[in-house]
This record gives sequence, structure tokens and C-alpha cells, in this order.
Amino acid sequence: MAENKTEKPSFFKGVKTEFKKITWPDRDSIIKQSVAVMCVSIVLALLIALFDTVIQYGINLISTLSI
Repeated sequence: MAENKTEKPSFFKGVKTEFKKITWPDRDSIIKQSVAVMCVSIVLALLIALFDTVIQYGINLISTLSI
């Protein structure tokens, strides 16, 4: 039986080929997405702080009532 020995492409050649397929976002898109991420992060931080304050107040209220 004859074996077909074909050369395997180099790993770095494959990486280079795949890297050329990447479509990078433009500057405006990056700025818009970054602003969106920061806004969502701030809103979530405020919500977590609010929930933490409410829960802490509730626990303090319960602990003072049981004494």
C-alpha cells in the first residue's frame, strides 16, 4: 500500500491565514461599545450598592427587634 504523505501546514501559517480573516471594528464602534460597557457597569454597581444597603438595613432592623 502506498501512503499519501502530504505536508501539514505550519501552525504559524494557519494562524496568519486566520488572522487575515479578522474584521477589526472601527474607532467609532469601539468608543460606542466602551461607553455602553461603562454605563452598564455603573448601573449594576449602583444596583448592587442599593441592594446591599437595603439588606444591611433589614438585618440591622431584625437584630434590634430580637433583643
